[in-house]
Amino acid sequence: MNYKIILMISISAIFYSCHAQKSNINSEEKPTETNTDYFGNYTLNNKTFGTKTSVVIDGDYRIITTNALPNHETGEYPRKGNPNKISAQNKTYKIPLKPIFTGIAKWAREPGVALNGVKFEPETAEMVICDSGENFKVEAVQDLIDLGLDFNNAHVQPTGEYHYHGIAEGLVEAFDSSEDLVHLGFAKDGFPIYYSKSGIYKPSYQIINGTYSATDCTYSNPKTSIDVELDGDEFDGTFVSDWEFVKGKGDLDECNGIYLNGTYMYIITDTYPYVGRCLMGEFEEERHPGPPPGREGRGQRPPRNR
Repeated sequence: MNYKIILMISISAIFYSCHAQKSNINSEEKPTETNTDYFGNYTLNNKTFGTKTSVVIDGDYRIITTNALPNHETGEYPRKGNPNKISAQNKTYKIPLKPIFTGIAKWAREPGVALNGVKFEPETAEMVICDSGENFKVEAVQDLIDLGLDFNNAHVQPTGEYHYHGIAEGLVEAFDSSEDLVHLGFAKDGFPIYYSKSGIYKPSYQIINGTYSATDCTYSNPKTSIDVELDGDEFDGTFVSDWEFVKGKGDLDECNGIYLNGTYMYIITDTYPYVGRCLMGEFEEERHPGPPPGREGRGQRPPRNR
């Protein structure tokens, strides 16, 4: 780690300690108040949408206790492509208050949580499986399979948990301010998550130039099964493996992060990867069986770096 990174980390720590002030709101009719300091203690109690989220600074951690109900409108559920009903959860997140930047990208299934307590989970569990041996992890935002995403690029898991796969219109509106960068949440390594209303910060991913070599492919879920013709078609972004990171192509790094004003942060973008799929800071890794989604099976093409 060179002296520049050490300096940036020190500035970041000062930034967070300066923001650890108490601020509480009781939001009923309006989703939020735009002047609230969400780096300190706060509560969100929204009677309209049922949101109950409490955030407390405790030692070196930000403790988020939430029922994971969004503080904004959603699509109607159940709906086509998603038969699940939104229901309250009982979730607690322990987020480092003083994040440590490592510069080493580590995959994260759920990279962060929004200020309202709803999690970000950009990838899906949906797979297209081919008799020729390839398994393709389906992107949430694509045209092949209807996953029931609403206007917030979100849908509901079988547990009833609502979650975001990309930028959420309602979330941005709820926490909007006069600034271009809208603070939307925290990553599990402690760094903040923002959205740029101007879209000025561009991701560094592109679709791989190539074609599928896979035959007899099928997508199945408990409700349906469809044949998928892929052999000879060009990569089009439908699958995680269609994408590659190209360093320097855009403004953001592999995890959709960037240093701005001396502070590292993640940016949710309107284009792939939408929400970063990895984290650049230290965090408690989730334990799930098997390799990360989109890396399974013979013939699966992982994203390449250039």
